[in-house]
Amino acid sequence: MTNIIFEKVKEVIEKEISPFLAFEGGSIELVGVDDGVVKVKLKGACAGCPMSQYTLVNFVEATLKERIPEVKQVVAVEDFREKWGARKIY
Repeated sequence: MTNIIFEKVKEVIEKEISPFLAFEGGSIELVGVDDGVVKVKLKGACAGCPMSQYTLVNFVEATLKERIPEVKQVVAVEDFREKWGARKIY
């Protein structure tokens, strides 16, 4: 079931949400879906934008909830390795 929801979320993000964010210089990456909670990473202009939380809740979450009733919440996750310039040590 989670795989089906993941694919539905991915499709809505690619077709409806990403184009809008790209218009403003931002982008979004689907990280995962767990028990109705969608995890995304905001990138580009969205990553540092003071309005990113508003966009996340009032656009991304609202759109996904409208299209996919199983979605309960959308949360942004952050990769601290990217933020602080750390790299993976092999």
